[in-house]
Amino acid sequence: MEILILREEDILEAVDIKDIIEADKEALKNYSNGGSDIPLRTVIDVDKGSSSTAIFMPGFIKDKNALGMKIIDIYPENIEKGLVSAPSTMILIDKENGFVKAILDGTILTRLRTGAVSGAATEVLANEDAKTFLLIGTGGQASTQLEAVLAVRDIEKAYVCDVNYERAKKFAEEMNERLKKYGAEIIPIANSDEVIGEVDIITTVTTAKRPVFDGNKVKKGVHINSVGSYTPDMQETPPELLVKADKIFTDTNEGVIEEAGDVIIPISEGKISKEKIEHELGDLLLGKEVGRESKDEITWFKTVGFAGLDLVAGERIYQLAKEKGIGRNIEM
Repeated sequence: MEILILREEDILEAVDIKDIIEADKEALKNYSNGGSDIPLRTVIDVDKGSSSTAIFMPGFIKDKNALGMKIIDIYPENIEKGLVSAPSTMILIDKENGFVKAILDGTILTRLRTGAVSGAATEVLANEDAKTFLLIGTGGQASTQLEAVLAVRDIEKAYVCDVNYERAKKFAEEMNERLKKYGAEIIPIANSDEVIGEVDIITTVTTAKRPVFDGNKVKKGVHINSVGSYTPDMQETPPELLVKADKIFTDTNEGVIEEAGDVIIPISEGKISKEKIEHELGDLLLGKEVGRESKDEITWFKTVGFAGLDLVAGERIYQLAKEKGIGRNIEM
């Protein structure tokens, strides 16, 4: 049997962010429609006394013939060795015979599908004439978050903010060159308060444990994507924003309510109800939910990720790479 090996550079040659946005939309619809078999992930502490962890995320999306598993290994000590601290691999399996058909670089896959899910939410929830964007956080996930929004809206000015202003400046310089085809001016700022009251779209992608912007200052009609806050003690979004939000959507209700401090904390404090959170973006894409109804509505999307995104995006990458003759085949 042949196995197709797809490295980061192969994946970036095979697909663009719009391909993955469409894949993510299919994954979201499939999940909300009950077409996904996504077991709980398995976490193994590799070495007692250290923080090394292996995480296995299997799943099957029947309608997309997407069967496989993503493996993420958390090895913080790798940084001291000059290695990536969270190497990741995606394995795709042929559902007809059970053989492995492809092995993909899981790190770039994760970045693409995570950025793309924000792009999908922005595409269906943000005002169509949105021109300004604020990205808070310029770490490893930031570039695809930025590109996904630029891909679905005609953004003129994209502001980027980070706790480390020098990192924000360097990021803006790199993105102005890499993403110049979109025609947006990418501008570093020292504090989100500089523009929080004027931007049309906001994406937060941090590991903050306290809100990263002032929810009282956002303008009517803003759309917000919250990508960080993927553990119960993390919180990027101010509770007052959730209180005033007109529409809230999640990638998966179960995952967000169980894992995201952005909602766990304000629910526990009695500031919002669990029922306000329970609206999946997949149901909106299926026409089962109502999205933005006016230019003044404030919309908020929360993602914590789920294996279905990896599977459908991985399958899309595999199919496009095969069509274009990209990657390297090995015999097993």
